[in-house]
Amino acid sequence: MPRVLVTASTVSGLAQRLLREGGLEPVFMTDRVDEASLRAALQQHRPVAVLLRGSPPFTAGVIESASGLKIIAKHGAGVDSVDIAAASRCGVAVMVTGGANADAVAEHALALMLALARDLPRYDREIRRGEWRHLSELRRDFRERIVGIVGYGQIGERTARLAAACGAAVVVHTRSNVTLPAGMRPEPDLGCLLETVDILSLHCPLTAETRGLIGAAQLARMKPEALLINTARGPVVDEVALVEALQAGRIAGAGLDTYACEPPGPDHPLYALSNVILTPHIAAATTGAMVRMGTIAAANINAWLRGEVHDPRNFLNPEVRPQD
Repeated sequence: MPRVLVTASTVSGLAQRLLREGGLEPVFMTDRVDEASLRAALQQHRPVAVLLRGSPPFTAGVIESASGLKIIAKHGAGVDSVDIAAASRCGVAVMVTGGANADAVAEHALALMLALARDLPRYDREIRRGEWRHLSELRRDFRERIVGIVGYGQIGERTARLAAACGAAVVVHTRSNVTLPAGMRPEPDLGCLLETVDILSLHCPLTAETRGLIGAAQLARMKPEALLINTARGPVVDEVALVEALQAGRIAGAGLDTYACEPPGPDHPLYALSNVILTPHIAAATTGAMVRMGTIAAANINAWLRGEVHDPRNFLNPEVRPQD
């Protein structure tokens, strides 16, 4: 039976069932996934497809070593760890599950915004220490804030709508030609957006152009009371510059779900900062999102191996043809 290599220890039961109904056997990677273990697993199992969970390094060398591989189907939307040009040269399709986790990530981004805006982590720590501030200080309403959305794909759009529904004014920076809902306004100049917003929420993919998009110069343009939310990819932000800005009070706080290196090292300076909320890249980790991502990834694989495309919107290198 042809095999599908899953780059994790599990995938949803429904996804496994769909693969088996398509005549495929899923096999799992249960240990650390790196370039060496990928090469070993590809050589051992000779899969016709990879169901890609996480961000393991599918470099040109890894892809070129994968004899018989026909498709890499991402369990999610971020494929910055895949050399798509190399995949195209080798005739390997690359597909994503666009939109499957959009609501989950948008909810997480909003949760980080609200928690930081109302300073909930600090109050939690203080009351556990026996401190009771009660009405000794007042916080700004969230609905008074200006939220800047960088990247207006499916996740950015949903985050913008949630923030607007909670009363925030929403400003959007995107390279796409989109029509925004009433009440939101575009800002084509990133610098102007940075100077305007109270909360900056990042939703752009990691590309050569967006790597380090928010660095020292950009952070310096933000308001001292501004907050930064990153549920996109860690390297979109210059992490060293962010730590320095937080330590110096040049911005008020950050909510991070992604990091330059995952997991961050045990002595990472972010851990010492009280004005930061850290979560372990779990924005998309909801029961519904996991089922949707697994199901769509399995459908992408089954369709491609039948010579079809399940959803052209999820096909990242359409120059590859099924017969290849």
